[in-house]
Amino acid sequence: MIDLYNSVSKRTGKMITNSYSTSFSLGIYCLDKKYHDGIYAIYGFVRLADEIVDTFHGFPKRELLDEFEKDTFVAIERKISLNPALNAFQWAVNTYNIDHENIRTFLKSMRMDLSMQDHDKTSYEDYILGSAEVVGLMCLSVFLDGNQKRYDELKDAAMKLGSAFQKINFLRDLHADYFQLGRVYFPGVDMKDFDADTKKAIEADIEIDFKAGYEGIKQLPRGVRFGVHVAYVYYYALFQRIRGLEPSVILEKRVRIPNRKKYHLLLSSYFRHSFNIL
Repeated sequence: MIDLYNSVSKRTGKMITNSYSTSFSLGIYCLDKKYHDGIYAIYGFVRLADEIVDTFHGFPKRELLDEFEKDTFVAIERKISLNPALNAFQWAVNTYNIDHENIRTFLKSMRMDLSMQDHDKTSYEDYILGSAEVVGLMCLSVFLDGNQKRYDELKDAAMKLGSAFQKINFLRDLHADYFQLGRVYFPGVDMKDFDADTKKAIEADIEIDFKAGYEGIKQLPRGVRFGVHVAYVYYYALFQRIRGLEPSVILEKRVRIPNRKKYHLLLSSYFRHSFNIL
């Protein structure tokens, strides 16, 4: 009956994704079905680690994260875990040969959130690498199903796309990160003097990442391209919305894209995908 348990574990990753992210749920739904379990498993793993450092206030976060990391690699080695989310993740890691170093790099960034509240250029780049770029590489391993040659060719673009998404998250979540968690991710930025010039400089950097990421999307397998493009157009719409707002506005509240707009973007992306005009 191990097949039943594994099936339940994979559905756990889907449940976590659907509960936490409308945009990523839409993107995954638009992937070929054969990719769903792997990407849901990655998102479930990443979300659990993120929850430990961001929301488990009043609990021993460092000890919990240490235990989570240990349990992750034990699960990968044993190819089983009593934690359904980790069981799904170990299946994805072992099935798609996900680089263990990418997992360690991700967890290193999560650990940075426990002690660092301000970043310099080096720590900022390290944090982006671990929290976003290597997550893009984990997904790329699933998308390319072990094709190392194609992985090497698309690696840089996948990292840039992950970087763009994360930097948009930083802008979107400025209020919560600064006022609730006391964090400032952008290096050399004084949130008490967050002005239009500072915001424009950050946006120019994000635009570069978006362009590089988009070139990679066009080279993905057809069964993957539509779903990743949906995530891209959603984040780019969010980026455009933020770019049109004054710095004071994004400091006051979390910027969102209404669900009706997301579905409009989904239809637009489907049209472009259908006619192969991404």
